[in-house]
Amino acid sequence: RERHDGASVAWMSMLTFQQRVDLWMEKCFGQLIADDTVERNHRFLEESLELVQACGGTRSEAHQLVDYVFDRPVGERHQEVGGVFVTLAALCSAQGLNLEEAGMVELNRVWVKLDQIRAKQAAKPRFGPLPE
Repeated sequence: RERHDGASVAWMSMLTFQQRVDLWMEKCFGQLIADDTVERNHRFLEESLELVQACGGTRSEAHQLVDYVFDRPVGERHQEVGGVFVTLAALCSAQGLNLEEAGMVELNRVWVKLDQIRAKQAAKPRFGPLPE
């Protein structure tokens, strides 16, 4: 069976997707970076913008939505996570994509790219939202 640093596929299959991602994050970056909430915010925003761009969204729409969101009161994190999850699933359905499959394919892809991802992380500026 395939192994990811001693963790068998059978053992991994008992974990939730979030637990599998947590395991990958710790192995790839270490707990300090995995737990860095500012870094996680930046990477999530970057990936969500890349998805919207890939689905036909424009720079102008993104800027308008940034202003709209940041001009409103701050939401509650748990509810906002739920909103992200529901709207991501709805976006995937509208685009003909399988949410769970895409997530598993990406996680499997990054497990075998640990060295490349670590090198990219090491080359990034230490402060600021931009990845390069």
